Amino acid sequence: MASKLAAFWNHPAGPKTIHFWAPTFKWGISIANVADFAKPPEKLSYPQQIAVTATGVVWSRYSTVITPKNWNLFSVNVAMAATGIYQLSRKIRQDYMSVPEAPLNKV
Repeated sequence: MASKLAAFWNHPAGPKTIHFWAPTFKWGISIANVADFAKPPEKLSYPQQIAVTATGVVWSRYSTVITPKNWNLFSVNVAMAATGIYQLSRKIRQDYMSVPEAPLNKV
C-alpha cells in the first residue's frame, strides 16, 4: 500500500504538481452542472452548455495523448462532456420537441 501511495505522490501528474490540482478544481464545473439538473430547462443557456460540452470533448481527447497520462484530467472532462450533453438534450427537448399547452378559454 505504501508503494502505491508513494507512486501516486511522486507521479508527474501527482498532487505535488499543477497537473493534479487544475483538473481537481475543474470538478467544480461538473458538480455545478449536476446541481443544475434541478433547474428548469428554460433557464439553461445554450452557449454555456455548448462550451462545457466542447471543452469536455476536446480535453478528453487531449488528455489521452499527452505525457504523462493524466487520468484525473480525462475523467473530469468526460464528466463535463456528459453533463453538458445531458443539459443540452434537456434544453433541446424543451425548446423544440415539447407540445405547447393550449390556452384556456374562459367563458
